[in-house]
Amino acid sequence: MITKKDYSKPWTSAERYRAYADYSPEFIADLTTAVASSAYKNTYHIQPKTGLLNDPNGFSYFNGKYHLFYQVFPYGPVHGLKSWALMTSTDLIHWTDEGLKLFPDTVFDSHGAYSGSALALSDDELFIFYTGNTRGTDGSRDAYQNGAIYSKSGDVQKFDAPLLRTPAGYTDHFRDPMIFDANGQKFAIIGAQTCDEAGVAVLAQATDDSLTSWDYRGQVQFTQEKMGYMIECPNLVFIDQKAVLLFCPQGLDKSIVDYDNVFPNMYVIAESLDTESVTLTQPSALHNLDDGFEAYATQAFNAPDGRVLASSWLGLPDLDVPSNVDGWQGMLSLVKELTLKNGQLYQYPVVETLALRHDQQVINLSEVSFTIGTNSYELEIEVTEDNELYLFADADNSSHLSLKIDVKNGKIELNRANLPVSWAENYGTTRSTHVAPGKVKLNLFADTSSLEIFVNDGEKVMSSRIFTAPENTYLFAKNSLSANVWQLKK
Repeated sequence: MITKKDYSKPWTSAERYRAYADYSPEFIADLTTAVASSAYKNTYHIQPKTGLLNDPNGFSYFNGKYHLFYQVFPYGPVHGLKSWALMTSTDLIHWTDEGLKLFPDTVFDSHGAYSGSALALSDDELFIFYTGNTRGTDGSRDAYQNGAIYSKSGDVQKFDAPLLRTPAGYTDHFRDPMIFDANGQKFAIIGAQTCDEAGVAVLAQATDDSLTSWDYRGQVQFTQEKMGYMIECPNLVFIDQKAVLLFCPQGLDKSIVDYDNVFPNMYVIAESLDTESVTLTQPSALHNLDDGFEAYATQAFNAPDGRVLASSWLGLPDLDVPSNVDGWQGMLSLVKELTLKNGQLYQYPVVETLALRHDQQVINLSEVSFTIGTNSYELEIEVTEDNELYLFADADNSSHLSLKIDVKNGKIELNRANLPVSWAENYGTTRSTHVAPGKVKLNLFADTSSLEIFVNDGEKVMSSRIFTAPENTYLFAKNSLSANVWQLKK
């Protein structure tokens, strides 16, 4: 009998930063086979061929295609020596894997090509702005904000020296440059930690058209509250002329904004960005971007067609994921369009996602089991009376994910306590979101080990990883309920 290898073993620091060339063809072949045969492998989401995927990076439009990079450690389900992998698409749903593109191969990124962004300079050149992570023999760390040019032929040419070095007053936790246009100028917002361990976002400005020279402008003012001990993955996009800041504050006091995940992904809507005073004017209150179990490091950009597009890492730092045993971890969300309605941010899968639908059925959910034989589907329902759905269930509904809809109080609660695979229980087994009382519309995008729930066409979002047995493809409802269901193509 062949024993299946468990890739979730503890990894030493030496193993995490081992040179790629040191991995044997046999190791890579075994790992690839393990991931390909994983019961948790998704069908229509981006996930790594092998190893760990985390932050989406460099989301941009270039050379007639959407480019979506992601941070990856290809040789194990852990945070190791990171590169950038690239996916390209003409329609945001069918993606071509272009392989690894940005490697940790210089003195300024020796221990990882960390997160960043991209912007097309011309039809021939895509500018990449990223953090290079380096470590000394004594364990010290330095972060550099590096530049590179990705050509339409697929080549990467890195700049000889960092574009920005960490300024005085900040620790080595200084990373994730996100480039954007404002008032005809190029800026970048960068996540940072001050020397007194306060989380902030810093603004930098390009001083030449080639983006080879940058100056710091100062810390972005958008709240009087302390944003924990570090801000990661800040993004600034513009929707209907308003500035929208997406960011991930680590260590945020829950008395400021309540959240359940280890770290939240949040947003603020402002009237504008004043680049002179480095201020978001008339900022809104802080809001959770996603009320599910796992969503982080969302990256958004203003696309040439006028839309604001975003993708999130369906994962979180510092969690052991059940798929680790099979040699992989992490996935990206569906691509979402961001819009503003009545002063609130809405997120909903891009209209191109409709092309994934096939085999539509109108079904009646009740206490009697129903199955479409797969956990890759979209379920659309309108709920007018209190109800509870059971998804990813077994035939007798003893194992399931429950979704309780309280229309009287406008509360929706997701509970994964009754799934056969438990994990991250230290952070609770339920998540909830709130909308106005009354009829609720839900679009649920299930994939083998994930669920993205969009409430009222994107008014609220709940994104989560779901781990269950492959045969648990049954659906139930506490009270009878009509629904549309589509299977979704790979």
